[in-house]
Amino acid sequence: MKDEKIVKKAVRKTTVKKAPDSAKVAAEVFEEKLPVTAEKKTQVAAKTSTKVTAKMSTLPAEKKTKTKETQMGLSLKVYNKSGEVSGEVNLPEEVFGVKVNKTLMAQAVRVYLANQRQGTQSTKTRGEVRGSTRKIYRQKGTGKARHGGVRAPIFVGGGVAFAPKPRDHSLKMPQKMRKGALASALTQQLKKEKIVVLDVADSTGKTKELYTTLKTLSLHNKHGKADRVLFVFEGENILDRAARNIDGVTLCRANNLNTYEVLVSHHIVLIKSAIDAIAKTFEK
Repeated sequence: MKDEKIVKKAVRKTTVKKAPDSAKVAAEVFEEKLPVTAEKKTQVAAKTSTKVTAKMSTLPAEKKTKTKETQMGLSLKVYNKSGEVSGEVNLPEEVFGVKVNKTLMAQAVRVYLANQRQGTQSTKTRGEVRGSTRKIYRQKGTGKARHGGVRAPIFVGGGVAFAPKPRDHSLKMPQKMRKGALASALTQQLKKEKIVVLDVADSTGKTKELYTTLKTLSLHNKHGKADRVLFVFEGENILDRAARNIDGVTLCRANNLNTYEVLVSHHIVLIKSAIDAIAKTFEK
């Protein structure tokens, strides 16, 4: 009986034993632990090399294409007042090439809109409304509800219950978060191809000339008006006078650029000199 059990165990071990791994076999072949021929060595070496090249050719190729796309997206064509391409400009990566953070952008928009509220709303309570303080009728015996004064909120001409009063709605946001939200907004608009770079060095500052430029660059809607165009310029610029009377155009200085204005605009026209000004605000 003992001999039969020993035989069965030996049979199980031989059947369950796994096939040798190809990598181990290759290693043993090169270490000359197995007595194999030179032809088998070359065959194993060829198999391992093909597997390695197949793995290397899949992932790095995708990574290379992604980096090329990002590098190509950080350079834009520069247009002149006639709407023709006059050159190219490189955009700073820390402003136009960051990872888009939608949560941070939403927070920046909320802070901006809250800071636009004046908070001057004011209504009168029952203590501020003009009227008598006497009890309008006796407490009991009338069959009506008991009332103490005519200035109560339930009566016409009375005060307002829980009346809104002047208050400060302003919110604060750290500078680092504010810059991160602006960079995310500019990066998102760049990916959507909504940013145009314009060179106005030889512009005359006339409204008609700027309007024809907008039409040439297709920055107007079906009604012929400018389609929510945001002009970003640096310091005193000739566009300040030219774009004043064009409906749908908003002007903004580079140091006052904010996330809300960038996201709400359908097109963003960056004056060539404003790109360096925007980059300087991120360096501070």
